[in-house]
Amino acid sequence: MRKTTRFDSMTTSTQDSLMPEWVCPTDSSPLVEAESRLECPQGHAFQVVRGIPRFVESEGYVEHFGLQWRQYPKTQLDSYTGLPISRDRLRRCLGEEVWRRLPEMSVLECGCGAGRFTEVLLKEGAAVTSVDLSRAVEANAEMFPAGERHRVAQADIVKLPFQQGRYDLVLCLGVIQHTIDPEQTIAALYAQVKPGGWLVIDHYTRGVGRWTSVKPFYRAVMKRLRPDTALRFTERLVDTFLPLHRRTRNSRPAWFLLCRVSPITTFYRSAPSLPEPLQREWALLDTHDSLTDWNKHLRTAPQIQAMLSDLGGQEIWCEYAGNGVEARCRRPAAS
Repeated sequence: MRKTTRFDSMTTSTQDSLMPEWVCPTDSSPLVEAESRLECPQGHAFQVVRGIPRFVESEGYVEHFGLQWRQYPKTQLDSYTGLPISRDRLRRCLGEEVWRRLPEMSVLECGCGAGRFTEVLLKEGAAVTSVDLSRAVEANAEMFPAGERHRVAQADIVKLPFQQGRYDLVLCLGVIQHTIDPEQTIAALYAQVKPGGWLVIDHYTRGVGRWTSVKPFYRAVMKRLRPDTALRFTERLVDTFLPLHRRTRNSRPAWFLLCRVSPITTFYRSAPSLPEPLQREWALLDTHDSLTDWNKHLRTAPQIQAMLSDLGGQEIWCEYAGNGVEARCRRPAAS
């Protein structure tokens, strides 16, 4: 016997509104559970592997990311570092109004990775649907198992398995710059926001450092390597350059010059509270992340603000912060 599937255990109407039904990402029709897959009436089928619905056939251009998050599943978790790094970043991006309302919100977290923000959202009481194009979903589900207020799926942002306009908050941090078309991605994210709900995003931006670094030359090679080979190469780079960064962290001129010739990403100056073992771990993770991404788009704050405005967003906040530009907007309640 087949049945409509939800892959969560909520029963009340209020709870149902926090976990919108899965639908076929191809034709938006309801899905039914059949053995270890989901099917729609038109014949589209999607495997459920390790309890995770898979709405894509492969990781595609994000295979490197999938491996890195399975290699470093705990690295950026506040519960692992003992520091509120992810919490502070998320709270800044959300703003106080949205932050206070998290316990009553249905949240679609796109590009969830291993769950640095999943952890914070769940701790604050939100009902979270975490999706990622890569197999990072496996690390996320292991760290934060599915339950009444959390579920995980492997899916493409521009082809999501939900009816549009069902989430109070759509969150996408550290992701859009890596997609094929940022404008298309932002439009797809906005479409998932309920009338009166919020979209919160960030994006890499232009800067002098991006044009005076050797990183693009390393990236041109490393992103074409096998993921496991690239991980080993990252370790060699970090072991070579990290001691130099450690020694020059308190000298601004020396640090500036070193960053022109070193391809690694470090946190001695941006997160000085991280203890030494974690400084290395974060350097390994973020160096691999920055040197193996297939797409690395750049947008300015005015460009992001214009995109959100063109989509119809209101109460737009857009600033240079974090990894580049951080922004949020509200979808009009009457839309």
